[in-house]
Amino acid sequence: MSSYQKYDVRKRDPDPKSAVLLVIDMQNYFYSMAKPILPAIKATIDLCRGQSMRVIFTRHRHKSPDDYGMLYEWWDGDLIMDGTVEAELIPQLGRTDSDLVVEKTTYSAFAGTNLEQSLSEMGAKEVIVTGVMTNLCCETTAREAFVRGFRVFFSTDATATSSAELHDATLKNMAYGFAYLLDCKRLQDAFSKPQLEE
Repeated sequence: MSSYQKYDVRKRDPDPKSAVLLVIDMQNYFYSMAKPILPAIKATIDLCRGQSMRVIFTRHRHKSPDDYGMLYEWWDGDLIMDGTVEAELIPQLGRTDSDLVVEKTTYSAFAGTNLEQSLSEMGAKEVIVTGVMTNLCCETTAREAFVRGFRVFFSTDATATSSAELHDATLKNMAYGFAYLLDCKRLQDAFSKPQLEE
């Protein structure tokens, strides 16, 4: 039993009519970390597209010292610079021209972006969070979505970070206070059920 499972007590299925899939920072910079979850990410994207859900990708990049914030200091200057191969989205994701790409400069996909407005325009009440890094951009975005009034679902198998310990720590925090946990199988099962009007 994974240590987060004792906190995973709240069960709910996402509603395809009001949910949007967020694919966080699946970029070449993070490829070694992202590669193991590519099948789960692609399966999640396919499941959501099969329900006619919108998919939003985020892309972390910096253009100048004006947008470095605390990240430059914290990561000793190792930042993802715009215009580099590392900043581009991993091509295997199957992004389409109709998918929105939100460009960001810090952990939260809401900070200084049009994400909340875009979600509102899409009629979204729920978000499903996938991508990298579990404990940084995924967790910060999920927390902020919750605080802004969105129902949050957080993937256990379509998120990844630099260690199992950090991944697990985020899943504990999410299940305890912020998000319903799901994986590809739970998502597939949810979408296989007849949709009932609430």
